[in-house]
Amino acid sequence: MAPLGIAADGGNWFSALALAVTLLKCLLIPTYHSTDFEVHRNWLAITHSLPVSQWYYEATSEWTLDYPPFFAWFEWALSHVAKYFDEEMLNVHNVNYSSARTLLFQRFSVIFTDALFVYAVHECCKCIDGKKAGKELTEKPKFILSVLLLWNFGLLIVDHIHFQYNGFLFGLMLLSIARLFQKRHMEGAFLFAVLLHFKHIYLYIAPAYGIYLLRSYCFTANKPESTASSLFPTLPFQERPLPCILGSKLLGLIQCFGQSAVRHRLLSVGKAGDASVFLILATTGHYSLFPLLFTAPELPIKILLMLLFTIYSISSLKTLFRKDKPLFNWMETFYLLGLGPLEVFCEFVFPFTSWKLKYPFIPLLLTSVYCAVGVTYSWFKLYVSVLTDPPVGKTKKQ
Repeated sequence: MAPLGIAADGGNWFSALALAVTLLKCLLIPTYHSTDFEVHRNWLAITHSLPVSQWYYEATSEWTLDYPPFFAWFEWALSHVAKYFDEEMLNVHNVNYSSARTLLFQRFSVIFTDALFVYAVHECCKCIDGKKAGKELTEKPKFILSVLLLWNFGLLIVDHIHFQYNGFLFGLMLLSIARLFQKRHMEGAFLFAVLLHFKHIYLYIAPAYGIYLLRSYCFTANKPESTASSLFPTLPFQERPLPCILGSKLLGLIQCFGQSAVRHRLLSVGKAGDASVFLILATTGHYSLFPLLFTAPELPIKILLMLLFTIYSISSLKTLFRKDKPLFNWMETFYLLGLGPLEVFCEFVFPFTSWKLKYPFIPLLLTSVYCAVGVTYSWFKLYVSVLTDPPVGKTKKQ
């Protein structure tokens, strides 16, 4: 872990953060796990015991392999380690198979593959501007970002309790983002393409990547009109084909939009407005995950972990931007505080009402609607900021 230490007053604080969260993940091994645990066990069995041609056609279990090919090969690689723990988990016909060794292997496989996520966070932190850095380590943007990513509440409960491999996948995405910040655009684009072959859901980020790469890599040396000229060098601008003219105008929009709207939104500890959006979206999004953990033993765990993460997020970013305006207005503060009464009603009041048997879906409905308001508001606020922020060039001059 020593190579991962980011120098700060001579200490390896990053390594300490990574080690501490790894130990916490180990403590969560005995907790509840969802049906995703059986899903991935079945995929281990499919990729290990069947030829490649049958991977996407095997239907003994209802949990058929439905992720892109790279994830299938990822499961295949894991299966060759799994056989040393319990070979029975790799039998396609052992539907809903479980054992103590299977549990240990699958839990540790998530923890081990999170090493990519840790490395990606390390690389992202190296890209952070340290101008706002305080004297104390805990006030440094690199430290704050490291905690917000490594100790992310959502990843902890979804991957290490509910059971998924999102940390590994987010590691690919963050590493791709870091390479873009480091001007290694081809590596960043390659890593994002690899990510899409692991999990297709990341397609929704593709437009942002496309715009950013067009602006920051493909057309950095050309103005819109000169790009059109290179395509149709013998024609005056007015006589070029309509798609070419529209394309040149689109490139003009990309010149204005690409850098300020994409690159400066990839990491959120550089600007108070971005920090505000992050806090509202993260708090609301994290609370929306509560219904995933519906068993009683996990209730205090999810409440405590979310409280700790949320309190740290708000206090650290308030300290970082103490010279700016408040991170929340009165309406946003009221909305976020409303999550408390909502949780009390859903977990401690509703179960004792007569509605529980007749309308068991009410807590989930209230949680979904309430969180949808916060998520929608966050994205609306982000887009307003994107469209009203000055261009990057003007910002730098100021």
